[in-house]
Amino acid sequence: MISDFIEIFLLSIIQGVSEFLPVSSAAHLVLASSIYDFKNQSLLIDISLHLGSLLAILYYFKNDIFQFRKNKNLFYKIIIGTLPLIIVGYILYTTNIIYHFRNIKVIAWATLFFGILLYIADKNKFLKKIDSNFDMKSVLVIGFFQVLALIPGVSRAGITITAGRILGFDRTDSAKISFYLSIPALLGASTLGIKDLFKENIDFNLLVLIGVFLSFVFSLITIKIFIKFVKNFSLSVFVVYRIFLAIVLFYIIYF
Repeated sequence: MISDFIEIFLLSIIQGVSEFLPVSSAAHLVLASSIYDFKNQSLLIDISLHLGSLLAILYYFKNDIFQFRKNKNLFYKIIIGTLPLIIVGYILYTTNIIYHFRNIKVIAWATLFFGILLYIADKNKFLKKIDSNFDMKSVLVIGFFQVLALIPGVSRAGITITAGRILGFDRTDSAKISFYLSIPALLGASTLGIKDLFKENIDFNLLVLIGVFLSFVFSLITIKIFIKFVKNFSLSVFVVYRIFLAIVLFYIIYF
């Protein structure tokens, strides 16, 4: 039982932290799996971790989400911005094409390349705001960029923040756009997982509830810290970290 709790604790940290930071959750899972042999990384646990992250983002932005009722225009834009990811993701999953991307070489190169792209994008000096500049063109551009997150190693948060910075949104609003888009993205991922879950004979247990709770806690902490961070600092530290992570993965691959 203690070993099971340790596994869920580690997986919750990876999910909670990497889901909302511009780093790759897939890269961290590969790295962690090379060090520790996870026995509880099942579909049910995966769903519980995503559910915890979803609850955290809903809780943190509860006031903003309430405003969606008044600002239906923003709500519709978030939905439209997520459609490309949902449509392409559904096609890739149902045709099993997505599984061809899941290898450590793809993850390593994607971690490196999109880390460098984040660095370039973060040099953009234009400072647009969600309230006045988040038009349909911006929604579609960021939405299509988000599709790239289906490639393991890219990072959904990383690519949406990169797209926001390329378009000229400041770091805080780029992060907010990324967080907003994560709501339907996480909901879609959980829905696909639950759909597959009904095909399997899986028993719900205490580890599932622990996974939801821990993922919620680590996700909420990450969101709070990251929002404060981007208000005062550049994203260079994440670029350096991604390059370092890619080097570690290359070492695992080639040595």
